This record gives sequence, C-alpha cells and structure tokens, in this order.
Amino acid sequence: MNKLWYKGKDVLKEVEDYLASDISFDQALVRYECIASIAHAKMLDKIGILNKNELDRLVKCLNEIIELDKKGRFILTKSDEDVHTKVENYLTEKLGDTGKKIHTYRSRNDQVLVDTRLYNKDKLNELMDEVVCLCKSLLDLSKKHEFTAMPGYTHRQKAMLSSIGLWSSAFIESLLDDLRLVKTSYKLNDQCPLGSAASYGVPKNIDREYTAKLLGFEKVQNNSLYCQNSRGKIEAAILSALSQVMITLGRISADLILFSTQEFGYFKLGDEVSTGSSIMPQKRNPDVPELIKGNVNVVLGYETIVKNAIKDLPSGYNKETQVVKEHTMKALDLTIDSVKMMNLCISTLKVNEEICKKACTPELFAADYAYSLVEKGIPFREAYKKAAKEIDKIKVPDLVDVLKKRNHIGGTGNLGLDRLGKGIEEISGKL
Repeated sequence: MNKLWYKGKDVLKEVEDYLASDISFDQALVRYECIASIAHAKMLDKIGILNKNELDRLVKCLNEIIELDKKGRFILTKSDEDVHTKVENYLTEKLGDTGKKIHTYRSRNDQVLVDTRLYNKDKLNELMDEVVCLCKSLLDLSKKHEFTAMPGYTHRQKAMLSSIGLWSSAFIESLLDDLRLVKTSYKLNDQCPLGSAASYGVPKNIDREYTAKLLGFEKVQNNSLYCQNSRGKIEAAILSALSQVMITLGRISADLILFSTQEFGYFKLGDEVSTGSSIMPQKRNPDVPELIKGNVNVVLGYETIVKNAIKDLPSGYNKETQVVKEHTMKALDLTIDSVKMMNLCISTLKVNEEICKKACTPELFAADYAYSLVEKGIPFREAYKKAAKEIDKIKVPDLVDVLKKRNHIGGTGNLGLDRLGKGIEEISGKL
C-alpha cells in the first residue's frame, strides 16, 4: 500500500520498521480520523472544493469505515504506516479521484493533532466520571464510619486520635483537587488544530471555525505554528494531571496495604479484589493496591518521557513528538483502569471496628491531656512538659466524645461530609 508521501523511491525496510509507531495505538484512532475527515470534507464543500455529490460519497464511505471498525473489520497493519494513510487509501480505492481530494488543505500533522485531541477529550471525560464514582464510594465509607475511631500516624508511629471518616474523606478532597487539574488539562486540549496543516497554514481562506464547531471543540487553536508546537505541551499538562490522580491512588493504596496486614487488621480487602498464593493456602494478597502503587511510577515515567521529548525542540513538526501519542494514550488507559480498580477496593472494603478501637491506646491522648491543662490556665509549653512526664498516667477516654470535640472545620467532629457531597455533585455537573 502506497505511503501518502511516496514519490517513487522507497526507504530501506529496516528504516521503515524503525520509524513506524506501534500501529495498535492508531487503531484506536480510526473513528476519530473518520469524524475529523467528515468535518474537513464538509468544510471543503462549503468553500467549493467538493460538490454535494462528492461530499455525500465521502461521508458515506467514512461512516462505512466507522462501522467496519466497530465490527473489527478495519484492521491496520504495519504496512499501512498509520491511520491517516489507511483511511485515505481506502477512500481512494472506493471513490477514485473523489477520495484523492480529501487531503486538500490539510496535513498528517494537523490530522494526528485533531485525532488525538478528540481521543483525549473522550478519555478525560471517562476518567472524570470514574473519579467521581470513586469519590462517592469514599463518601459512603466516610458516612458509615464517621465516628469509627482509629489511630492517626506521623513518622509511621501513633500520633493522635483519628477516624475512618477523617481518613477516607481526606482522599475525597484530594481527588476533587485532582479533578480540577484534569478539567484544566481538558480545557487546554479542547482547541481545534485542524487547518493548521504542516504548521504554516494553507494558501486559502479555509473555514477553521466551521470545522471546530462541527467537531465540538470549544474554540479554534489560533496560531498555525503553535498548533504543532503544542503537540506534547498539551499532553504534558494532561499527564501532569494524571500523575496527581495516580499519586492520590498510590497513597490510598499504601494505607490499604498497611492497615489490612495481620499486624494492624483495621481493614479487610474484599474477596473480589484479593488474590492468593500458589504455595501458602492462608494468603490473601493485596495485589490490586500493590499494582496501583507500581503503576503510579509508570504514569510518572510517561510524563517524564513526554516532557523530555519536547523540551528542546525547534519550532514546527519534529519526529521526536511521535512518542507523545503512544505514552499519553497508555497513561490515560492506565489511570482510568487504576481508578476503577481502586473503586472496587473501596466499595468492598470491610472495617474491623473492634480492632480499630483497641488500637487507640493511651499515648494517642497525650496532646489532649496537655490541652486540658492549658484550659486550667497552665501555659502550653509547661503543660506539654507535664504531659510528657505523665504519659503512663493517661487513660483512654470515650473515643466518640473525643472525636466529636474536634468540631472545628475539617476536624473529626465536623468533617463537612454534606458539603463534600455537594462538592462532588457540583463538579460532576460541570464535567
């Protein structure tokens, strides 16, 4: 099959293989390539390059490709080079000269940009929906165990009294912050580069606003050179947001793994997410949160790869940006899957309230004891020293009473779970 750039001379097969990207990632872009091509064809009809009959035939054929792709019958191979070549060659084979007109006033440079922007939009919307679902599961856990006491830790040592409600709702707020970053990256991505061609525009007053509107973009990305220069820059912003989501998941995972050990026993992961050992019958392994922790590093790695690939490029298209598409697509899929898996962990999590309660030993209340002395008029630093000397005299008070006394904003007695619920609904409504 001819390459779109073929001019009578072939490159070496080894060179062709080295330059080719993993075609499986282009396979995921078939529908977006066709959608963008339909919009481009309608614009060409609008400015008089295509007639109505030609437009109808192109649209019909492009929709045919979309249906074939849905059925797994439009398969790309390495010889196709990329999705753009495969689709254009199909149109030419089916429609002859009409198919050859589709590439008028566009380049593979703006084609790959518009395809990946459309793909990113769908994936980011999917991610945001999944994060909202996870937030709701954490909120359910927070409400159910709002006043279930557990030790709070600093330096991996017991520090002060905490609660399951405080623990789980902390991650809701973290994820809501992450969602704001994801939405910002979505907004950056929501610019239509189609019509910028190979970075320098085309010698025709094409209607870029028309294609942007047809494709559902918020606006046209204005400067034709910046369209290409932003390849990787916008993906880096997306990857940065994905990294924050993954970091939050990693911290939840670390706690789930630790607190579900026999030594702690605060949590029990559901059977649905617990695996076993091939040799030890008793094992219930936290493989899911462990792999999520591992995949945090993978996504951070993808972010680093993309940023390093673009950090010192000259203006215009450069082959280095080929790595951007693959690693962004992999990061999006991996982050979405990780959020889904974490939601399964949280929604099936069991809390052992009795063990949590027994773990709330007297030293957790040393600071509370010091504060009780302050209320009697003793300066805090003196109260601190007195409490330090009398640790062994401290008794465990009523746990729920202590939790409820921390009734300042964000304390265990005033978590603001209703506000968090409204926050989840509000951000969900704006997705």
